[in-house]
Amino acid sequence: MLIGKPITVIGGGIGGLAVALACAQRGAVVTVLEQAPAITEVGAGLQISPNGWVVLEALGIAEAVAANAPRSTAVRLRDFRRGAEVFAMKLTEPFHLVHRADLIDVLHAACGDAGVTIRLSVRVAEVTPEPEGNVLSLADGTTERHGLTLAADGLGSAARLALNPRTKPFFTGQVAWRATVPSGDLPTEAHVFMGPGRHLVRYPLRGGALTNIVAVEERDQWAAEGWNHSDDPKNLRAAFTDFCPEIRDLLTKIEVPNLWGLFRHPIAKSWHSDALALLGDAAHPTLPFLAQGANLALEDAYTVVRCLTHEAETSTALAQYQALRKPRAARVVEAANDNAANYHLRPGPLRFAAHSALRLASRYAPHVVANRYRWIHTHDVTH
Repeated sequence: MLIGKPITVIGGGIGGLAVALACAQRGAVVTVLEQAPAITEVGAGLQISPNGWVVLEALGIAEAVAANAPRSTAVRLRDFRRGAEVFAMKLTEPFHLVHRADLIDVLHAACGDAGVTIRLSVRVAEVTPEPEGNVLSLADGTTERHGLTLAADGLGSAARLALNPRTKPFFTGQVAWRATVPSGDLPTEAHVFMGPGRHLVRYPLRGGALTNIVAVEERDQWAAEGWNHSDDPKNLRAAFTDFCPEIRDLLTKIEVPNLWGLFRHPIAKSWHSDALALLGDAAHPTLPFLAQGANLALEDAYTVVRCLTHEAETSTALAQYQALRKPRAARVVEAANDNAANYHLRPGPLRFAAHSALRLASRYAPHVVANRYRWIHTHDVTH
């Protein structure tokens, strides 16, 4: 039981706020430690697929999120040069196109209503697990003792280093730009423009007020990891200069895109100690090619709280959480690793054959392609 149990959450992002809310709703006394001076999110979009949406429904915030995030009706794969449709898949399940800031705002408000305490400008530099809790060394030089601690502190997780040896990620040879621009009259769909060594994803946000853009390019030149590095928009336009006029016109609207290098990180071998557990990117960083980063964090949040609710011993609950989540996370991460190549085929027999097969499938058997990732989207951690 979690009623009255003190729980500390490291990180005030999507995973951290979701797990804090879930704990508080079950009666825990929750404190979130967030290193930023405010709970905010830079402008960007994300896709919440059915496996993540069921968690938002279970937390009671789906309706509030949906107010600014209508359901996507289709995914369309298109040729980069002509813009011609290669494959179309109608979506009958709840896929929502969500602005990150809107989801953070809803989670933050719900946490406040549930009595969660959020301490800002608190950066955890080191975590030392102990049998009954954890010693947190803060960036200001002070230390604090906490009991059960759930760490959603991202790629640079101090908690991960407390449980696992340091690992070195490797550059995938791909970089990504992201930006939002004012929208025209776009359908509520995700469009993927596929080119040789590059692809661009475009979809509307906030009911069509904005267009979200994520553009990926294969290249040898290294780029720093992290979402907040700005770039000259000329570099983005030059990389996609041979894409169709629809995309070239869209890219002229971008003023300051963010650029980040895509790195592969190994999944953490150990996700927990007796009173410490990792979730989200701290446990299993993933590349963005299946749009599952936020969805996996939501799944983690609900699962760890469910285990803590039903197991009397905290250490047993956390071991059960890892056993439930690690195999699935590993499978999703591997699928995302493999998916980029599907969008980046070079001109030649392989590209011709692949696109011809997609066109036939779109016309006669779209469910065949849809079923390829059905195991991801139909997974429901709330049951």
